[in-house]
Amino acid sequence: MIKKLNWFALLTRSNFEQTVFNSIVKKKIEAFLPKTKKKSSRKDRNLMIEVPLFPGYIFVQSNLEPANQLNILKTVGAVRLLGNKADPVPVPPSQIESLKILTNANMDIITGTNIRMKKGDFVMIVKGPMAGAKGEFTRYKGQGRVIIKIDILGQYAGVEVSEENVEKISDLYL
Repeated sequence: MIKKLNWFALLTRSNFEQTVFNSIVKKKIEAFLPKTKKKSSRKDRNLMIEVPLFPGYIFVQSNLEPANQLNILKTVGAVRLLGNKADPVPVPPSQIESLKILTNANMDIITGTNIRMKKGDFVMIVKGPMAGAKGEFTRYKGQGRVIIKIDILGQYAGVEVSEENVEKISDLYL
């Protein structure tokens, strides 16, 4: 009897997503590595590069048979299948299909890893001409830009900066 195939999230070593994906596919196991485009952080380049949508994770299709799990986990760079203490937990097929649609739409995608600040969080600008300025995160503007509110004399000034130049800080440091 063939057990039903499910999708599982596979944790990989840091920066090994593509290596693990290629190795899994060579083993004739269906895999999915959702990617998005991001501006290169290297100062000498002004390129858009493809990066994993969820750094450190790929999705694999398998059943819960120990031999199949072992075959996946023996892949160089694979760490573990996500789940609880008993077993890996399947990812609903509808979520995988939605991810495939999102990644094929060729639009800016904001993920949970990108949404590291919420309205009202205290932040500091760490790079650029306003480095050192502290304020309150207001919102994501899109395309890697955020709006920061800086209180001055009971009034505020809003500033738009690159998200990569902003770090969340504890209100203990204000």
